[in-house]
Amino acid sequence: MSVSCLHKYCSTYRSNLVLGLCVAIEKIVVVDDEMMIRKALETQLRNKRYSVASTGDLKGARKILTRDSFDLVFLDLRLPDGEGTDLLEEIMAKTDGPMVVMMTGYGSVESAVSCMQMGAFDYVVKPFSFDQIEVVVDKVASFDKMRRVTKYYVEESDTRSSDIVGESKPIDRLKTLVDKVAKTEATVLITGENGTGKELVARELYRNSMLSKQPYIRVNCAAISETLMESEFFGHEKGAFTGATDRREGRFELADGGTILLDEISEIAPSLQAKLLRVLQEKEFERVGGNKTIEVKVRVLATTNRNLLEEVEKGNFREDLYYRLNVFPIAVPALRERGEDILLLADTFLSRHARRHGIEKIEFSKNCKNAILAHGWPGNVRELENAVERAVILADSGSEINADLLGIRQNTLSIKVTTEVPGADELMEDVERKHIEKVLDSCDGNRTHAAKKLGLNVRTLRNKIKQFGLDDQ
Repeated sequence: MSVSCLHKYCSTYRSNLVLGLCVAIEKIVVVDDEMMIRKALETQLRNKRYSVASTGDLKGARKILTRDSFDLVFLDLRLPDGEGTDLLEEIMAKTDGPMVVMMTGYGSVESAVSCMQMGAFDYVVKPFSFDQIEVVVDKVASFDKMRRVTKYYVEESDTRSSDIVGESKPIDRLKTLVDKVAKTEATVLITGENGTGKELVARELYRNSMLSKQPYIRVNCAAISETLMESEFFGHEKGAFTGATDRREGRFELADGGTILLDEISEIAPSLQAKLLRVLQEKEFERVGGNKTIEVKVRVLATTNRNLLEEVEKGNFREDLYYRLNVFPIAVPALRERGEDILLLADTFLSRHARRHGIEKIEFSKNCKNAILAHGWPGNVRELENAVERAVILADSGSEINADLLGIRQNTLSIKVTTEVPGADELMEDVERKHIEKVLDSCDGNRTHAAKKLGLNVRTLRNKIKQFGLDDQ
């Protein structure tokens, strides 16, 4: 195989991997002992607005690479103080090191294959044209974006977990909204209680969008400390703060051309909200410790379990950021509002976890189904799935699952709940209201104590009190 054929094969392979992703290469090192070639290449790259450092030997290259972070190294195969492959090996041993393109005037298929086996991205034979260099840099940029996004782009292997399961009216309305907005690039704010499946809705929006082949970057805002959140969002330059030993791209930069999910966006610190608003409006930002403005085109999906308007009134959330996010709101219903979907979901989880744990011929008892319908499920779908998986693990093959295995009380309120009785959902709500009212009375109206007795968090209890009009009594 000739060198040109090898290049053609590698280019085709990488193009298939990249799927059109693109990110800007910023900093390049040129290592070549021939001054005319080195200076010509350096000038060409700087004319294309790249930051370029150059040297004629391995010692100088090692010094440059230690001093700063780089995206790409053009490395001569033979240098005065050693072989370029020595430096290639050192670079490949590092995590998140720069991409390397080898250069030589002693081209051969064997040396090309050897360098690529060691980790070089590509191989150019001197003399080369400026057009060749531009093509190589473009390929490096695309492949490097794919490499960096892969760290964050994790997709569930069980595609069924991405389906919105349910046939109730609230879920039908939810599916209709998802279908309508998925094909657009509108910003979507997904609201709902903890455990309702807000992230699942976001994934459905992404998978059914025109950007489904582009990056999908998820950020759990509640899991990132305030001091690190800006760096996570926008990245940082080397030396920007203690511990910043290398330049790092932020989540918005990785999501360029695709979609970013800001999970639990209400947890973003007020000090960062103005910078986030700028990205949403102007589609640009600077890395921490940097002065270069980076432009991105990203579709934003956000979730929250809080009432953001209330947070605005309290001064915890910027009003302009709220309205910028609330372009297309989608409210995910609580499990208690979904009627017979509760049993449909329970059966779905039962089948899924029975297969996963190797349990055969298992089902819910009739009384257990009644208990499932009667239970309030304050933790929503997440609580239901966890309860079902726990019950599957405890059960034996060929047995029935009862309410005790699910960890819920059977017929707690001495009322038989059946899906065959017209108005059963209304009856359940009435019983729930009376039970909450009774517990509140027993706690002299202390919501914290009542929430603990009911197995709810205070916020959920407050919402139920408002839902049933108990705060007016």
